[in-house]
Formats: sequence, structure tokens, C-alpha cells
Amino acid sequence: MSKMDDYRKLLQNCPDWDEVLLRESGLPGPRGNLELAAVVAQMGDYALFDRYLSYTPEAAPTNSPQEFLHFCGALGLGEYLAKGETRHLTRLRLLAQDPRWRTREAVAMALQRWGDADIQALLDEMDSWSQGNPYEQRAAVAGLCEPRLLGDPAVSRRVLSILDRITGSLAAQPDRKDPAASAAVEALKKGLGYGWSVAIAANPEAGKPLFEKWLEHPDRNVAWVVRENLKKNRLLRMDPAWVNGLLQTMKS
Repeated sequence: MSKMDDYRKLLQNCPDWDEVLLRESGLPGPRGNLELAAVVAQMGDYALFDRYLSYTPEAAPTNSPQEFLHFCGALGLGEYLAKGETRHLTRLRLLAQDPRWRTREAVAMALQRWGDADIQALLDEMDSWSQGNPYEQRAAVAGLCEPRLLGDPAVSRRVLSILDRITGSLAAQPDRKDPAASAAVEALKKGLGYGWSVAIAANPEAGKPLFEKWLEHPDRNVAWVVRENLKKNRLLRMDPAWVNGLLQTMKS
């Protein structure tokens, strides 16, 4: 029996899920209990998710067990998207801008669950998010750049096009003195810092030329994105000569 099976059995026989989730959250700590969260998303209902999503950053600060409840609420919305209940997208898009990074990760995972069920619908929606604010763009990057979603070359080409558009918008971001605005841009930059490598590995033929055009861009954030992706093992395994050649070009 797997760990997730154990959690299913536990929750089936438990009248108070909150107590179990708080105890087994893994927080405070470096990693929340993703296996338990997945089971809660599968077994829970909207009333439960809605209650968990009422936990504000003040009531459920980062790295607290209560934050795990909020994470589960956001992740649970992905199950409803997978069933075609897209009315939850408005709320999920707002959650993509939550100050808690784990909530933003839950949004990406919820989008991926939708992509498992309807990748074309996810792509269409992410076209819209990719033209939004930096947090929304970051959610689009993280939601789409998942290897299991990119097996179809037509899908990976479209994802690469979205990444290209978002990278262009990153280069156009003005310097922000406001800490909240700067945090949003930083989150987007970090998402792009691995997302390109995932999409290129899925479709090197289409991905390499798009990525190469950013190689000598003068924007420091774009240069950071390029360097970070070239550090990723998935690209080194894919084509070490290509990676090393680009790194040499950046040094020259």
C-alpha cells in the first residue's frame, strides 16, 4: 500500500480532517506533505476547499501548518477544472498572486491537473494569463512547463511561443522600487529560469532557435534567465555541445 493509499484510508475514517492535515503537514519545514495534499484534493469538496481558502496570510503565514490548509484549498480547485468547471478560474487567477509561494505552487499544480484532462483548454487560458501581471505570467510558466504535459510537439511549440512572449515582457519590465512589485518580477524571473529548459528538452528543434535569440539580450533579468536554464541538467543531457557553446558565447 502506498503512502497516498494510507492517507486515503486515514481520511475516510477521520471526522476531523483539519487535525490530521495540521499534524501531518510537514510544516514548518522545507517541504509540505504533497502526497497528503493530493489526496485531500481528490477526496475533498468545494465547501472544504472554500473554507481552507479563507485562511489569510495573517491567519496562515508562510511555513505554518495552517498554510498547508490553504495550499490544499488551492490545489483542490484543480480537480474541479479537470471536470470542466472553469468558473473556478477567476479565483485561481487571484490565488496566483498570493504572497505565499506555496499557494502559488498549488495554483501551478492545479493548472497542471487541468492540463492532464484538457491541455488545449489550459493552453487557451494560459494565452490570456501570459499577457497579465508578472504573478499571472509566472503561473502560466509554472503550469505549462511540466514534462508530462509536453509530449505532443504541437503543445510544446505553443508553450515555447508563450515563453517567448513572457520573456519579452520580462525584458520590458521597468525597475520597481515598490517591494511587492519587485517580488512579483522576481517570481516570474525564477519561473522562467527553469521553464525554458523543460520546454526545450521536450522539443529541441523548435526550442533552441527561440531560446538562442535571447542569448545576447542586454536586459540583466533576461541574461539571468538564459544562464539559469543553461545550468539545468536536462539541457546538459540533451545536448552538452550546444549548452557549452552558448555559455562560451555569453562569456565572450
